[in-house]
Amino acid sequence: MIASFLHWMGYGLCHQMPDRSFFGGGVQAPVCARDTGIYFGVLISIALISVLHRGRRPREFPPTMTWIAITLMIGAMALDGGTEYAGLRTTTNELRLITGLLAGFAIGAIITPMLNDELWRRAARERVLDTAEKLIVWLVAVPISYAVIYWGLPFLGVGFPILIGVAIVGTLTAVNLIIACMLPPFERKADKLWQAWGAIIVAVGLTFLEIWLSGLLKGALLALAARAGG
Repeated sequence: MIASFLHWMGYGLCHQMPDRSFFGGGVQAPVCARDTGIYFGVLISIALISVLHRGRRPREFPPTMTWIAITLMIGAMALDGGTEYAGLRTTTNELRLITGLLAGFAIGAIITPMLNDELWRRAARERVLDTAEKLIVWLVAVPISYAVIYWGLPFLGVGFPILIGVAIVGTLTAVNLIIACMLPPFERKADKLWQAWGAIIVAVGLTFLEIWLSGLLKGALLALAARAGG
């Protein structure tokens, strides 16, 4: 039952190729190694930025030095994935995970100011990762996260793919929370997270709707391809 639900969760989001995915307790993760890195990376990045800014909720986009890092991090994943799909080289799950983490951390740094601006009644007029010290700590967290995910989480058995499923829901919910908070009843109304319960419910609902619709779309496209090939 758990394996079926996780498969359904990632079906429309990922190719789910077994040789490019992690397993825990004999259960395949809902998404591939690269996507695993992305989803974990986004959530870790958002949480770490909050800690680094001491909960001040920065609402401005990063400074130039951080944008350079973000560009290089997303570029690393694009290079790894692009050259692989072009048939120029082969890659490994280790590389897929680390480049996915790099991109996920970068995406988290982009999402954070938008989320803070739309969700909170009071957000600080400061840039995300606005000092070299914050940027360095944030960057160092990438290899640490890699070590924990790659060597530590598999010891959880089936808990490993379950945590990946949680990361998927958490990441999509964070993105959808930005959308939900654009609605007048929820826009900039919360001082504490629990006060945003209405927006969170909407965001979670959108997340599972997207997961369901993406699965339907993939199924329809595969059916069309099968008919065309037959």
